[in-house]
Amino acid sequence: MPWEGCLVMIKEQALLESRTLRENTRGRTEVLDKVKALALLPDGLHMTTEIVAEYFVVHRSTIRTLVARHREELNESGLTVVEGSDLQEFESYMMQLSNESYPQAMRRRLTLYTRRTVLNIAMLLRDSAVAREVRAYLLDAVEGNTAAGAGLEQRVTAMEGVLAGIGPALRDVALVVNRMDDRLRRVETRLADVETRLGNTEHIVAGMSVRLADLAGDPAFSHRLCRRYRHGRP
Repeated sequence: MPWEGCLVMIKEQALLESRTLRENTRGRTEVLDKVKALALLPDGLHMTTEIVAEYFVVHRSTIRTLVARHREELNESGLTVVEGSDLQEFESYMMQLSNESYPQAMRRRLTLYTRRTVLNIAMLLRDSAVAREVRAYLLDAVEGNTAAGAGLEQRVTAMEGVLAGIGPALRDVALVVNRMDDRLRRVETRLADVETRLGNTEHIVAGMSVRLADLAGDPAFSHRLCRRYRHGRP
């Protein structure tokens, strides 16, 4: 037997024997319709034992025996039993929903199955070609999700790597910006000092101009200045 076939058998065997695996995958009810159409009661939600047996092409007693062995697990996946007044109310409701006459048998109780329950049975029923095909589709769907999840994880890891490289680069840029900011502050300080000195110089020049103007208007100063230049003294 090819290795791939052995691997499929191992996985299917694990599904048949592990309740945990079945609980983790019984929500994938879409695989039922990939194998064959699943008939439903008029409410569009439930099936009877007869409908489930027809779907898996097995006798009703096979389904009843399996339900008896795994009742707790199947109850968790939606199996219910109605009886008494609840049964009468349910059958009356089915008649209202059905455009055709809904068959009512003289029974004291009725076992109802949901799509999740039927998928759960497909993961337990060994001697049914339909159940095996459902399990094959189910395993393919689960493996497809696993591969997609692995691909997503790889992409996330790659993005994390890129971000890890961006971090140091941003830190280097921040250091450069800080150095440039320090240099600009020093230049601004020097410019402010130059402006202060220029301002002081302007004040001195202005003061000297005022003083010279005052002296020029003083006759005594003009007379002394003329005498100095007349005798050849500066």
